[in-house]
Amino acid sequence: MIFSARNMVVISVRLLVALGLLQVLTFAALLKAEKTDSQFLLFPNATSGERHSPGYCAMYDLCGERSDGKVLNCPYSTPAVMPDEFLSSKIQSLCPMISGNVCCTETQFDTLRAQVQQAIPFLVGCPACLRNFLNLFCELSCSPNQSMFINVTSIAKGNCTSTVDAIDFYVSDAFGEGLYNSCKDVKFGTMNTRAIQFIGAGAQNFREWFAFIGHQAELGTPGSPYAINFKSRPESSGMELMNVSVYSCGDTSLGCSCGDCPSIPVCSDYEPPSPQEKDACLIGLWSMKVKCIEFSLAILYIVLVSAFFGWGLFHRTRERRTPSSNTKPLLNFEDEKHTAMKVHGMVPQETNAQLSAVQGYMSSFYRQYGTWVAKNPTLVLCMSLAVVLILCLGLIHFKVETRPEKLWVGPGSRAAEEKNFFDSHLAPFYRIEQLILATMPDIKSGKSSSIVSDDNIWLLFEIQKKVDGLRANYSGSMVFLTDICLKPMGQDCATQSVLQYFKMDPENYYRYGGVQHVEYCFQHYTSADTCMSAFKAPLDPSTALGGFSGNNYTEASAFILTYPVNNAIGGAGNENGKSVAWEKAFIQLVKDELLPMVQSRNLTLSFSSESSIEEELKRESTADVITISISYLVMFAYISITLGDASHLSSFYVSSKVLLGLSGVIVVVLSVLGSVGFFSAIGVKSTLIIMEVIPFLVLAVGVDNMCILVHAVKRQPSGLPLEERISNALVEVGPSITLASLSEVLAFAVGSFIPMPACRVFSMFAALAVFLDFLLQVTAFVALIVFDFMRAEDNRIDCFPCIKVPFSSVESDEGINQRKPGFLAWYMQEVHAPILGIWGVKIAIVAAFFAFTLASIALCTRIEPGLEQQIVLPRDSYLQGYFNDVSEYLRIGPPLYFVVKDYNYRISRASLSPESSYIAKPAASWLDDFLVWMSPEAFGCCRKYVNGSYCPPDDQPPCCSPDEGYCDLGGVCKDCTTCFRHSDLNSGRPSTEQFREKLPWFLNALPSADCAKGGYGAYTSSVDLNGYESGVIQASEFRTYHTPLNKQADYVNSLRAAREFSSRVSDALKYPNLSIFSVLHVLRAISGYLEDSFNQHFYSTCGAVFIVCLVITSSVWSSAIILLVLAMIIVDLMGVMACLDIQLNAVSVVNLIMSIGIAVEFCVHLSHAFSVSQGDRNQRATKALGTMGASVFSGITLTKLVGVLVLYFSRSEIFVVYYFQMYLALVLIGFLHGLVFLPVILSMIGPPSVYDVPLKQQEEEEPPSTPA
Repeated sequence: MIFSARNMVVISVRLLVALGLLQVLTFAALLKAEKTDSQFLLFPNATSGERHSPGYCAMYDLCGERSDGKVLNCPYSTPAVMPDEFLSSKIQSLCPMISGNVCCTETQFDTLRAQVQQAIPFLVGCPACLRNFLNLFCELSCSPNQSMFINVTSIAKGNCTSTVDAIDFYVSDAFGEGLYNSCKDVKFGTMNTRAIQFIGAGAQNFREWFAFIGHQAELGTPGSPYAINFKSRPESSGMELMNVSVYSCGDTSLGCSCGDCPSIPVCSDYEPPSPQEKDACLIGLWSMKVKCIEFSLAILYIVLVSAFFGWGLFHRTRERRTPSSNTKPLLNFEDEKHTAMKVHGMVPQETNAQLSAVQGYMSSFYRQYGTWVAKNPTLVLCMSLAVVLILCLGLIHFKVETRPEKLWVGPGSRAAEEKNFFDSHLAPFYRIEQLILATMPDIKSGKSSSIVSDDNIWLLFEIQKKVDGLRANYSGSMVFLTDICLKPMGQDCATQSVLQYFKMDPENYYRYGGVQHVEYCFQHYTSADTCMSAFKAPLDPSTALGGFSGNNYTEASAFILTYPVNNAIGGAGNENGKSVAWEKAFIQLVKDELLPMVQSRNLTLSFSSESSIEEELKRESTADVITISISYLVMFAYISITLGDASHLSSFYVSSKVLLGLSGVIVVVLSVLGSVGFFSAIGVKSTLIIMEVIPFLVLAVGVDNMCILVHAVKRQPSGLPLEERISNALVEVGPSITLASLSEVLAFAVGSFIPMPACRVFSMFAALAVFLDFLLQVTAFVALIVFDFMRAEDNRIDCFPCIKVPFSSVESDEGINQRKPGFLAWYMQEVHAPILGIWGVKIAIVAAFFAFTLASIALCTRIEPGLEQQIVLPRDSYLQGYFNDVSEYLRIGPPLYFVVKDYNYRISRASLSPESSYIAKPAASWLDDFLVWMSPEAFGCCRKYVNGSYCPPDDQPPCCSPDEGYCDLGGVCKDCTTCFRHSDLNSGRPSTEQFREKLPWFLNALPSADCAKGGYGAYTSSVDLNGYESGVIQASEFRTYHTPLNKQADYVNSLRAAREFSSRVSDALKYPNLSIFSVLHVLRAISGYLEDSFNQHFYSTCGAVFIVCLVITSSVWSSAIILLVLAMIIVDLMGVMACLDIQLNAVSVVNLIMSIGIAVEFCVHLSHAFSVSQGDRNQRATKALGTMGASVFSGITLTKLVGVLVLYFSRSEIFVVYYFQMYLALVLIGFLHGLVFLPVILSMIGPPSVYDVPLKQQEEEEPPSTPA
């Protein structure tokens, strides 16, 4: 992401370093006084004892200046001078180590003190560093023994004068090391960096720092006017090293903060988080490294397969020695008429089934209910439709939730509370409009050339001109960028662009030096006045450039233009309305004018606005309407075909079930609409996922039930009255439909407790839709079956029931509605079942499926959380290229805020290990800067008039003329004094009253060269002052930045790392009110608890399904097998997700939740048919496949397969990945487990039949059947 412009606002730091601080580094550069008349000439024949002796100066006073105005020292070796009492007290206040004679005059010291005050705000946070830093220059400037460690090595001749051109400064390594160590970690909060970056060019050791200090600056550039060569070994006799006492920042008496000095004992107990080692548990096998979990699963698989194979061999041997079963199948097609007669009443209806109480009640209910429905189809149809239509009236209040933060983050979740607290107490995060201009990569090398050139910068000026002139219409008024942009320090927009190095003015381009000036600003953006932005803040090159490595900004291959725009809380109001209107016009401008302009220069341009994602998601919701519609039409066509009979072409128009299939689809649609209508009526908003997924889900469940019901009726003998056929069919399949539907309803109902709104709302809508679908299936659809069979028996044409054909034109031997085994039923019973009955095939299937499941368990650990932004957008979206460019070019991550009510002194330490903490920079602490601003040492910051009112620094109005920059030191601010003396503070800290009084001063203080710590702009919105008079600050934030986040895993890990870090700090401080906020965390927060939420839902769902199965079947055995297969389907689906690199996110979790419901359909019907069949296990498995296998295969597998295949042609990547791939995997995995693995398991270890009665006993109880 980009730097926060409002938080980047700091002083004109270029004055601080260019004209002040680096001049402080040399005695000569500190002098602006007039030349003195007393000159002691340095004769060439002077003895070394006179030049390098205690009590002598090596340089004294001024003798000239360079053409750029920088003053130069006199190379005079004069004895140190005894100052008067007043001067001595002044020197002691700044240089307590120096007493007695000195080598500086009062004028020189006053200038030194005035210049040093510019460095104090950088270093005063660590008094040890500040003291060491001041000692270095106090010794250089005023030490009475100056000649002992300073040697003038070069003298420049001027007009009758000589000036110093170069010196050797002998400093001990111990002092240099101590100075550097005490200052290296001191931070400059407003720029989220360390002070050493400003005063030492990022030096890594004291030698680099000294080299930077001593470099002789060229004319017109910041730095020393003459060379200073720091040396650690004297080369002349009589000289010695400057080695005054050095203070450690760890000295607790000096009061350094932990952020400025991590070596303080109180801070040393905290260590930055170490990088998490991935795959730490590895086992070496020859030259390979295998994960422990994979090795353990392999061993487990070998043990299970070996045990299973041994058991199978033993069982097979025993089975051969045991006589075959003497039980009789429940349904005998050869004796079907006898069975039908018995059921019809020609023989007693008593059976020997050992049904559970629930099953017995359900069978009795469905027998009576089926007869009643068949006799009153019109009443049942009207009553059921009336109930659903009443629920559909709620659609009047139908609303769709499209806001991402409302879809994925619960209102009571931690992320939502953090965002609401941040927005209400501090300031809502600004809106971002961004352009990324990049060079084309070379075809051969693949590398991109540098974009920093004259032509490309002028192209930026042309682009900026068009953007500045862009107008948008909002409610009849014209909106310009200047009306909505972020303006932290006046009237200039905080645009992040390299054009800021020219003050956004093309007239400054050649005046400042063109490309050379840009390259110069890359290294001196904090120091050079001409590099300061138009909005009066330094512009970090990493926010305006991309595609470079390290700090090699000149190699950048991309310009990044960012326009921060004001945001409003809640996304409402005129402010956001204006912004959205301008953003739409901005996107249109880029497409129509800027894109062709850039492409004509052989460059690429990607772009985005704050509202782009929402607009593209809305476009995506309509992009695949045709594809989804075709998918449903294909499924409907297949349903119509599979429900009918096509044995004779001459009777097809009567035996087909197109009208019944259409009616069934309408029933499914009504169940979905009824569910949506009910929840809309009670104020629950729908989502796009609901509209896309739930019809697919309910259609899968509904079609399966439709096929089962129709096929069950067809299986009944044609000689029975229609009422009896309907009744018998419901008795046969009603319990399994009820069991499957209740399991699915409970499975989805459990999901309503998931904290993520999208998944919770989906589960609620799905549970009610499936329940309504079940009710309509056993009411309205059964009534429709009655009407359809009456139509067919009356020889009326399907779809045109008013037309009746002659009886002779259709088959009449056994009735058109009589069940004749179709191809699927024949295949299942005559081909599929016998193959699965082979013992070797059984062993191979069980071994293969368990291997697949165990491998999927290992693969599940590789599923990464997150949702790639490119996937959720249409393939032709302009944001596709933008997100790719963001990952490739951006070199800084999004802002991260630590929101606290007290001082957080440990945040900066996390930036020491960015690879694990994902924190790139030390925190900007308003409290640190406030305490520095109040410090008596920072005598240019907190000042007051005689009457006690606020007095600004000397370089600000009214102390200084705003037009000419002229400062009258004898003007209105001559009597201003510091706010506090040391005696006014308690151990350097203000009292509650002092804190309360001066905090508003600090937040309104403009930063400037005389005081870099002014809080206006940088911290204006960092503190909530509401109610602070009571002594409690309700909210404050400390700002830092993430490292670049290029992948979804980076976003998820950064959120996890930030929360773990804040938790450790809270525990260490025993302060619970520490939270984090980043604008991107809100949408990624779900990944932190997504896995736990899904696991919780999965276990709860499995438990609910097991309980329902147990209550209805009263068989722990059967329920356990259903639960096993259900779990295997979901685990195997997750294994396929890992293989296809499908991430775990809200969409995939919704699909997994839906998969649980569909997996129940694959298991329950076949298991129930097995339990009510008679014979040995092989016979019962064959019978179950013959009766239910065809319905499950045609109702779920083939129906979903033909519909899913159409989704492959979707324009949206999310449909291809999360719907086509996942649904296809679900259908195939469900089919294999439901119709291959489950029958094998049932044939081997299935539960006993409820008709467990010896054949002989049953035959004795039955009267002999009469031949038909």
